[in-house]
Amino acid sequence: MRITIGLVDDHQLFLKSLTSLLQSFDKYEVILEALNGKDMQDKLRLLKTPPDLMLIDVNMPVMNGVDTANWISENYPVIKLIALSMNDSDASIINMLRAGCCAYLLKDSHPTELEKALDEVQQNGYYNSDNNNINYGKLIMKANKEKELRLTARELEFIQHACSDMTYKEIANKMNVSERTVDGYRETLFQKLNVQSRVGLCMEALRREFVKL
Repeated sequence: MRITIGLVDDHQLFLKSLTSLLQSFDKYEVILEALNGKDMQDKLRLLKTPPDLMLIDVNMPVMNGVDTANWISENYPVIKLIALSMNDSDASIINMLRAGCCAYLLKDSHPTELEKALDEVQQNGYYNSDNNNINYGKLIMKANKEKELRLTARELEFIQHACSDMTYKEIANKMNVSERTVDGYRETLFQKLNVQSRVGLCMEALRREFVKL
C-alpha cells in the first residue's frame, strides 16, 4: 500500500508539478491538493482517511502555513507535517517547527532529497536537511532564549520613548523619574538586548516587536 500525501500550495503550476513528481516515487500517492489552508480544511473533511503526510507551503493567502500546520496538529495529529518554502529565514523555520512540522524543505531541493525526506519523516518522525544547512536544535534554542526574555512594564515604556525623537531628559520628565533612573533603564536594556547604542536598541526592539512602526 502506498503512503498517501496531501499538498497545500497557492501556486497551481508548482502544485501540479509537485504532484507529478511525487506520483513518480514508488511509495507515494497524492490524494489531496489544496491552494491554501482553508481549501485544505474543506477537502480534508471529505476524505474517509487523512493522508499520512502533508506538505505545506509557508506563505499562502487566506490561511498561511503556520495557521494551517497548527490546525492540522490540533485536529489531525496523526498526519506528519513537512514545511515547503523558498524562505529559509530563522523565524519562518522556527514558526513552522513550533506549529508541528517534522521537517523544513526548500522548494529548490533536489528530487532525491525530497524523497529521502519523505522516507525519513515517515519512518523516523523527522528529517534534518544537512544540504540546507538548517540546524533545528540551534534555532529552537535561540527561539527559546528569546522567548525567555522578560521586560518590566517600565522598561517597555522606556523602549517606546527611546524609539521616538525624545531626548533622555525628555524621557525622564515624561516618565516622571530622574535622569539617573532613565540611565539605569538604558544600561539594563542594553545588556538584556545585547546592544551598544540607542540605534541598536531601537532596531532590536523593532525586530522583537516590542514596538511597531
